[in-house]
Amino acid sequence: MDWIINDELGLTVSHVVGYVSASFMVVGGVLPYVPQYKQIKKTQDPEGFSLHVCLALLIANTLRILFWFSSRFEIPLLVQSVVMNITMFIMIHLCVTVRRNNAIMRTRERVFSDFDSRYFWNWTDFQSYLEFMLVVWIVGAFITYLMLPVTWFMESVGFLAVFTEAMLGAPQFLRNYKNKSTHGMSICMVIMWTAGDMFKTGYFILRNAPTQFWICGTLQVSLDLAILLQVYIYRKNPPRSTHRGD
Repeated sequence: MDWIINDELGLTVSHVVGYVSASFMVVGGVLPYVPQYKQIKKTQDPEGFSLHVCLALLIANTLRILFWFSSRFEIPLLVQSVVMNITMFIMIHLCVTVRRNNAIMRTRERVFSDFDSRYFWNWTDFQSYLEFMLVVWIVGAFITYLMLPVTWFMESVGFLAVFTEAMLGAPQFLRNYKNKSTHGMSICMVIMWTAGDMFKTGYFILRNAPTQFWICGTLQVSLDLAILLQVYIYRKNPPRSTHRGD
């Protein structure tokens, strides 16, 4: 009788742990952007945050969603991708709005429909970012529909998804290096990145996620630690005064 109770208790605990872990996977990736959002909102200065982080995550999570149609990995990872895309659009909307409000002089609008590569991902209106991603989604869905039976192609999509996400810290790292300062970047965001990525990588390993996931997760943690090292190296440097885009 005791072993039955123990088995049932063990089963219940494992279910609760699994549910909590899955829930954290869905919302955990969003949490680091809360302090960054609040900091930009408070200071009305988005220049310390690289919008290319948003680009990397939008592309990575779009590729992950497309990869799901081939691999059918766990639903929490799929839901996480949808939630993350929404979050990135919220961050972009805030940054674009603040930049427009801070503009001393109204300059010519730079929009996606201009097809000017000089201003790629540095457009002056939020709609342009939506339009670009809409094109990516349509083209991606069409190619996936055609290539779905081709295993090597879909595996490559999966690798690109996690590799792009693993490199999301690179734009922020390069921005900090260029400015020789981390002013305007939320340190709390990076600490939460690091903790979340460590948890996520462990989750991938324990849940037997595709190999691409945990390998790139390890790379992502390494980049997070490199950015934290920049915080220490540039701690005495004054903020760089700039109101230009990425």
